[in-house]
Amino acid sequence: MEWKSSSVLLFPVQIIFYTLKALFRMLLPSKRRDLRGEVVLITGGGRGIGRHLAREFAAQGAQKVILWGRTEKCLEETCEEISLAGTECHYFLCDVGNREEVYKQAKLVREKVGDVTILVNNAAVVHGKSLMDSDDDALLKSQHINTLGQFWTTKAFLPRMLELQHGHVVCINSILSLSSIPGAIDYCTSKASSLAFMESLTLGLLDCPGVGCTTVLPFHTNTEMFQGMRVRFPQLFPPLRPELVAQRTVDAVRTNTAFVYLPWTMRLLVILKSFLPQCALEEIHRFTGSYSCMNTFKGRT
Repeated sequence: MEWKSSSVLLFPVQIIFYTLKALFRMLLPSKRRDLRGEVVLITGGGRGIGRHLAREFAAQGAQKVILWGRTEKCLEETCEEISLAGTECHYFLCDVGNREEVYKQAKLVREKVGDVTILVNNAAVVHGKSLMDSDDDALLKSQHINTLGQFWTTKAFLPRMLELQHGHVVCINSILSLSSIPGAIDYCTSKASSLAFMESLTLGLLDCPGVGCTTVLPFHTNTEMFQGMRVRFPQLFPPLRPELVAQRTVDAVRTNTAFVYLPWTMRLLVILKSFLPQCALEEIHRFTGSYSCMNTFKGRT
């Protein structure tokens, strides 16, 4: 009983200690791992953020880059670009929302290329409609690709990482997983599920040496996926450049950073949502124009 009482008293001291330790580390330059010898697989790697991720991993010395996607022309163009730059690159047609296809292509990757040591779950879709205007099949597609696809890819490649005691699982998520907007209910829901998946996975791998996780939560990124989305105050909330998202993602892998908010001010959303009443949050949405930002949404053409 005395031991339990002392543990309870010690717990707040430990929390304060680890908080201060984390803040102190933020002020110091982080040691960055060498990516030479790494085999990187990027889902949705043919275009958008995926293409920039392929470029950045190659530029930082990755030995091999593997691209997965559903559009062969985009995959082929990106693969050729990476290969011409001097990094071995391969591509495979794969719909991550299809479980059997993921497992089949994962086996093919191991046979033809080798063990994947960095898995980047980047593939995503968005339909940009309200619930009542959304087609049922389109809603299912969002959940299968944006959420369940990560289950299948991680199950396919994580076991070997654990055997090797070497690996990293990355998720390109979205700040919309924490602060939803109207008109993208399929995307926001799937990304919230994806975030929960990564939070659970990150905690589950704490005692697994050599294997880490990184979740990136960017603000609106200027890619064709969100073509037509409008922010009320673009000077205050400018869209992110996909190359910046890629650079910060690769840097987070090299420093073994678990969660990355882009820009860092997006952390304020989490703080505000934790104590502001709902009516105040609604006024913030009205002020920033998030209620209407999807009215002109076009998506990929």
